[in-house]
Amino acid sequence: MNDIIKQTYSDQVAAYVRNLILDDKLLPGAPVEEAAIAKDLSISRAPVREAMQILIREGLLEAHPQKRKYVKKLTAKQIKNSYFAGGVLEAAAVAKVIQDYTQTDIAELEKIVKAMRDIATNNGSISDQVPLDTDFHDILFSRIDNALIVELCKRSCQGISKFLLYKHWVKIYTPQEVVERHQIIVDALKTKEPDEIERVLREHYVSSGERMAKYGADVP
Repeated sequence: MNDIIKQTYSDQVAAYVRNLILDDKLLPGAPVEEAAIAKDLSISRAPVREAMQILIREGLLEAHPQKRKYVKKLTAKQIKNSYFAGGVLEAAAVAKVIQDYTQTDIAELEKIVKAMRDIATNNGSISDQVPLDTDFHDILFSRIDNALIVELCKRSCQGISKFLLYKHWVKIYTPQEVVERHQIIVDALKTKEPDEIERVLREHYVSSGERMAKYGADVP
């Protein structure tokens, strides 16, 4: 990390902390010490403080009294609520602009689902499908002309599934189920029916939340 580009210190420090979370080196509930990170990276504390604010906005960290920072620790109910909120927002936003999705958009989504299917057919893992899942939802977000909604959607779900509880998220579905779940969304988009796409997308997230909730911090 000594070759961090100066003007992007805070972003790269945030990426460094995300990787610590992803690699289970910082577990839910663990304190995140600004001084220790600054020392490890041989940088000043200013960009580390900025990075902490980025991660708090993303929902990965939370600030406690005396300004200490901790990796967010979620109960089963909080997990369900987060997925529900993300699903409601993304579903409503996509449904509102359903007519704006082009044939090219649909073709790109179908290409992603095919790549997911190839991974499932060749006995690949959900970990292999994760980048494709991100690309899939980025295409959905691309037609939503509301940065706040996109930010809230990503904060509600991606922080949980891609970082905080990633090791569990990759187990809640089989690779084939991942394919089927995304194919259902593509099929709904093709109908151009707002009610249908809203229902399908909302259920996509609600079902994930229900499965992920069993890994809540308050579950024995």
